[in-house]
Amino acid sequence: MAEQTTSSIVIDAAPAAVMGVIADFAAYPQWAKGVTRADETATYDAGVAAGRAEQVFFALDVSPIKDEYTLAYQWDGDRQVTWTLVEGKMLRALDGAYILRDLGNGSTEVTYRLALDVSIPLIGMLKRKGEKILIDTALKGLKKRVESLG
Repeated sequence: MAEQTTSSIVIDAAPAAVMGVIADFAAYPQWAKGVTRADETATYDAGVAAGRAEQVFFALDVSPIKDEYTLAYQWDGDRQVTWTLVEGKMLRALDGAYILRDLGNGSTEVTYRLALDVSIPLIGMLKRKGEKILIDTALKGLKKRVESLG
């Protein structure tokens, strides 16, 4: 896998509540900056991921990236979800994960890992900066969304 960027945040909610928001793709345009569409195209029928998305189509518009892409998801209960790029127009790779750790006091530490590659040439430093902005925006949006529902 390519170099990754990682960041964490503490959310005042149990892991199940956090994962519930992560798994609610239809609501992403309401809180995930730049996501204009998120449609589940396949769901798991059985196992720990039953009823959760297996593949999701996204439309993203965050300057300088405007893209449509599909991600494949792997779920580990309310502890972790990972994804990989199935196909995209501008994106060549998009691998990531949300890792949840129950802090035992009604809050959850959420770690977001992301590695991306785009079809336009970018200096590694710019790519890392882009990943960091995406991660920080996603974590802050997730925290705000989960805590507003709590």
